[in-house]
Amino acid sequence: MENISRKPNAGPLQGIKILDLTRLLPGPLGSQLLADLGAEVIKIEDPKVPDYTRNFPPMKGNQSYFYLAVNRSKKSLCINLKSEEGKAIFYDLAKEADIVLDSFRPGVLEKMGLDYTTVSAINPRIIYVAVTGYGYTGKYKDKAGHDLNYIGYAGLLGLMGTKEKPVMPAPQIADIAGGSYPMVIACLSAIIARGNTGKGQFVDVAMTDASMPLISFLLTEHLNTGKTYEREEPMLSGGMANYGIYTCKDGKFVALGALEPKFWQEFCIAIQKPEWIMRMLPEPSMVVALKQDLEQLFLTKTRDEWAAFAEAYDFCLTPILALEELDSNEHLIEREMFVETEHPNYGKLRSINQPFKFSGTPAVPSWAPPLMGEDTISILRDVGYDAAKIDQLKANKIIY
Repeated sequence: MENISRKPNAGPLQGIKILDLTRLLPGPLGSQLLADLGAEVIKIEDPKVPDYTRNFPPMKGNQSYFYLAVNRSKKSLCINLKSEEGKAIFYDLAKEADIVLDSFRPGVLEKMGLDYTTVSAINPRIIYVAVTGYGYTGKYKDKAGHDLNYIGYAGLLGLMGTKEKPVMPAPQIADIAGGSYPMVIACLSAIIARGNTGKGQFVDVAMTDASMPLISFLLTEHLNTGKTYEREEPMLSGGMANYGIYTCKDGKFVALGALEPKFWQEFCIAIQKPEWIMRMLPEPSMVVALKQDLEQLFLTKTRDEWAAFAEAYDFCLTPILALEELDSNEHLIEREMFVETEHPNYGKLRSINQPFKFSGTPAVPSWAPPLMGEDTISILRDVGYDAAKIDQLKANKIIY
């Protein structure tokens, strides 16, 4: 038959089997991390309603770069989940799986018979992790939303930007910091709990909730003292001149992170301004004056000249790199943060490597992002379907 079953052969999560029903960014990035760590991740899509990122330009050949960015090291199963035969395939897989990942709004998969209650009746050890915008309870649970909405509700967006207005963040904060990473944490925590109890469970991960710890300092202060902040006022968000972003002679930027007195003192001595040492206190009028002096100072050299100057010292002054500078950065190259995979359909693909370094169970990407349905035949063979049954499912358009 068409393809050979492939299995992860490296990483600490070998032996863990995951059924991945997620789409777009939060779930797929999280499941890619799990797959890179050695879990067997089966990405399940309905051909009539596949992962939307497959159709997002720009394209590499006939594949979207958006899809390719977050679906490495997975298998692809393409089945009609609205048919009884398609659901039966899912149930057969669930009997042997450890985890199901869901990123639909509450109730969507329940209507299809793919929810935790149904799956746990088939496999009581199943761990079912649902990543949604607002969670399975609360007033907003059925609302639609995206990253910008979630960080708006979580209090993050209101603190970003200038005094005049919030700014659009470049990364998808709630999707990744509030979705992908918490999903991985939820999976691993539930696996440990199952080892202690013998039972699986449902884990409700809301991106709004999981984004809130990103403002732990400010929110905890407010909850206990009533203190509020405008944009650019918090100590680490513009409230201190010695912790900020400055424009250089060439129009590029540096990040000054001389937050602790020892760093600020060394910086002042290095620039031959020892009289500035006592000016770092976050008193508003002093901050404004010191920022103006620092703005003038940094305009005297280019970004790279400041970076070279800072190499001889220890005061947290670094260049702000542009996107096109990352893959030539010596440190990131030494950290092996870029990886290349190759697929016979769309060729070579460079992407971000998985970020964890294990001394005993090193994790590496297993293979390139699959075409839709590329592993369908081998997955069904692995679960016990014979050639006649597979041909029947093909003829009935249950599998693709």
